Amino acid sequence: NEKKKSKGKRSPCSPSRVLHIRQIPNDVTGAEVVSLGLPFGKVTNLLMLRGKAMYWLQAFLEMASVDAAVSMVNYYTPATPHLHNQPVYIQYSNYKELRTDNQHNQVRPQPAPQCANAVQHGNLGITSPLAAEGGVLPSHGSVLRIIVENVFCPVTLDILYQIFSKFGFVLKIVMFHKNNQFQALLQYADAMNAYYAKMSLDGHCIYTGCCTLHIDFSKLTNLTVKYNNDKSRDFTRIDLPFGDGQRTMETSLSTPFATQNTVFPSYTGPPGFAPALGFPQGAALGPLTVTTSAAPGHMTIPGIPGNSVLLVSNLNPEAITPYGLFILFGVYGDVHRVKIMFKKRGIALVQMADATQAQLAINYLNGQRLYGRVMHATLSKYQTIQLPREGQEDKGLTKDYSNSPLHRFKNPCSKNFQNIFPPSATLHLSNIPPSVTVDDLKNLFTSKGSTVKGFKFFQKDCKMALIQLGSVEEAVHALIELHNHDFGENQHLRVSFSKSSI
Repeated sequence: NEKKKSKGKRSPCSPSRVLHIRQIPNDVTGAEVVSLGLPFGKVTNLLMLRGKAMYWLQAFLEMASVDAAVSMVNYYTPATPHLHNQPVYIQYSNYKELRTDNQHNQVRPQPAPQCANAVQHGNLGITSPLAAEGGVLPSHGSVLRIIVENVFCPVTLDILYQIFSKFGFVLKIVMFHKNNQFQALLQYADAMNAYYAKMSLDGHCIYTGCCTLHIDFSKLTNLTVKYNNDKSRDFTRIDLPFGDGQRTMETSLSTPFATQNTVFPSYTGPPGFAPALGFPQGAALGPLTVTTSAAPGHMTIPGIPGNSVLLVSNLNPEAITPYGLFILFGVYGDVHRVKIMFKKRGIALVQMADATQAQLAINYLNGQRLYGRVMHATLSKYQTIQLPREGQEDKGLTKDYSNSPLHRFKNPCSKNFQNIFPPSATLHLSNIPPSVTVDDLKNLFTSKGSTVKGFKFFQKDCKMALIQLGSVEEAVHALIELHNHDFGENQHLRVSFSKSSI
């Protein structure tokens, strides 16, 4: 009895990159379990076991890093995830690595496998998306080739965007007819997202009984999109021309910063994933029903997050400020409000102008080092940041930046839309006054603690330059410190991340 009692009140394990997930309905697939972890980082292994009760499964999910596992547990502890309408429970496992040993039907901590192929199909009832294709995660790009058969219902670029967005950030789509077939090329920001989309959607129907998807990896590594219209779209570029043809974009998500025409349901899960990957409950192999509301041009798509408020955690409470978060997150969208938690200074809320800017910020900043800590960014359960009431103690931790002149994306024709890049050690500097020299700029960055590894002015325009610093983290700190630096006479430095190196 004592053993049973202590088992029921098991003390919480210390953080591990292996997570134990229990009370999973027995018709849930491996892909659906993996989808819980993907927004927080790469999933390197999965082991699913049948529980003592035939109705439930349990799973061990191995993340690529402890930080990713911690982020996942922190997210799901206050907001219990659901699979097939059932709550599932996540905690750290006693195991530090995941490897199966079928002789003893148990999980054993072993050195991590070099590739994600350590799941063996034995008598444990294991299903693993990572064990597909011979058990080895294939090397592939981020571009998918999609063929749609039995097209008896309309398939638009926007419908493809809605469906494939559940698996990650879609950068570009091009649609065309070839060999009397409807085809499309679709590029994700990350090859892992392309892999899970192919694995989960290949062979499914968009509508019941028609529009069957056949998905392969394209040999192309990058799509070139010249026009934003009904046949092609680059979601990172608002400035592209429409091109030839009639403009018919009532139901469009024409740019990532214009989502007003799309009605998003409330969603409490992680970014980019619907509960049960958006399939109808109880029909994991069923159609991907896309529903359209009564008002033409307003699509109600299940599972795409519509929240513009981010939960940012694992911050350094000694160094972080609302202004610092405003400047950093402002690289990827217009920040309206920032709130650092009064009692937990390592956690903050950041409210972006819209849901797509919020998703961009997650894609680029989640996992980035900031003031010595790995920052975690995910969607918040809050829809807005409340400003403190008059007389309420706040110590300046909540700031409203909705009318700030520093917003980079207010002007829809701004070149900033074309220059959104991940944090890098090389910074792009612009708006440099003619009187400022190379040494002036090097000394400015050195005074903020940066190590300058390289510098060059642009040949055609001496108002712009590239500066290479000692690390990505140094560049992040320098951008926060020096974007909008005042040179005097109303000349302010503009700083952004560069795609180039010197």
